[in-house]
Amino acid sequence: MLEELRAILGDALVTDAARLEAVRTDKSGVHSAGTPLAVVEARGIADVQAAVRWAGAHGVPVVPRGAGTGLAGGAIGGPGELVISTVRMNRVLEVSVDDELAVVEAGVINGDLNAALAPHGLWFAPDPASRAISTIGGNVATNAGGLMCVKYGVTREAVIGLKVVLADGRLLELGRRTVKGVTGYDLTALFIGSEGTLGVIVEATVRLRPLVRGEIVTVSAAFPDVEGAARASAAISASGVKPAVMELLDASALEAIGAHLRLDLGGHGAQLLIRTDGAASVSEAEQIVAIIRAEGGAVEVSHDAREGERLFEIRRSFHAAMEARGAVLIEDVAVPRSALPAMFAAISRIEQRHGISIPTVAHAGDGNLHPNFVIDREPGGGFEVPERVWAAADELFRECLRLDGTLTGEHGVGLLKRRWLREELGDDSFELQRALKAVFDPAGILNPGKVF
Repeated sequence: MLEELRAILGDALVTDAARLEAVRTDKSGVHSAGTPLAVVEARGIADVQAAVRWAGAHGVPVVPRGAGTGLAGGAIGGPGELVISTVRMNRVLEVSVDDELAVVEAGVINGDLNAALAPHGLWFAPDPASRAISTIGGNVATNAGGLMCVKYGVTREAVIGLKVVLADGRLLELGRRTVKGVTGYDLTALFIGSEGTLGVIVEATVRLRPLVRGEIVTVSAAFPDVEGAARASAAISASGVKPAVMELLDASALEAIGAHLRLDLGGHGAQLLIRTDGAASVSEAEQIVAIIRAEGGAVEVSHDAREGERLFEIRRSFHAAMEARGAVLIEDVAVPRSALPAMFAAISRIEQRHGISIPTVAHAGDGNLHPNFVIDREPGGGFEVPERVWAAADELFRECLRLDGTLTGEHGVGLLKRRWLREELGDDSFELQRALKAVFDPAGILNPGKVF
């Protein structure tokens, strides 16, 4: 079977042991049960189509994969599966300054796209923490967010067209280049966040924005407890001010980052980091400072862009600080912004009840929390999530749903959250979504075992 595929794809078909082992896991640390059949390192759409047609003919499961930076186990290859990688499909095909859009292959790195756009005075807004290494195709497949999506939107708001290879190898062209358009069902939106279960994303037409002009102001606020910081962030959101970034770090997160970077970040119950930009940045920062002081926070303001970036680099060091302590289960829940104080209070209760620490950071501007569970690594580098951690996570997820939240704000369902999916969706929606997948993938070969 593989020789038949090699005759079609040549050296794009990879079967060496090291490469097969690498695609058994992603940044979540989850490993599949065994080694995949092969990896297709596609150079273009034709390679993807040929591989999918071959897989369909032989009943071989297909796992679409970008850079493998996912945190939910959604792109890992298991026994007998064919992993189709798009990382070599990395060309920026077009930049239209007049229409403020770009056409890119799925393997283009998020950060590389913005480097290419900067000379044109444009940028692509979605900025996941993995933007330096994650692909646009992966961003689309998980509807990735990031620090700045509170003001500028998640990936769904930035994608206006897609090319997708379906389970039978056909190429589906979706969306349009116009600002408006309501012809037919919005299948473009359907594929955004579909995690490779409906098709293989091979190209995207994305909406761009002019580079932000004006002063950048950074507000740093310390609070005696995390609930107070959460109340302040909710009050800022309710005020109508739209910061570009609003991040919240609890005491455990601050302590871990400080230890990792050898900085004194302790002594506070929580910290809010806020950035305003654009023409109204100074007046918006003044309004934010007034709200923070009314909520009992101690404020520092910086008009130095480099100092502001230094503060946010400290925030971006959180995951490295966690990984320095062991294997990390990085969770991802979101609640209405008004429910942030209640969600942080619930995390504190769960910590006490289960006797574990759950360091948490949040994209507070959109109610997206990242509770982290640090787990001892096994000798081989892998890890097994202890039952007591799953018990705490289960309670955390259910509390999130009770607050009208969602199980995942930006990481996706993948393997890690399948068991809770029906609880959030409800029986009717769950079954309807499974039926919808069957329309696009009647043989069930696309990323089986993920999401549903």
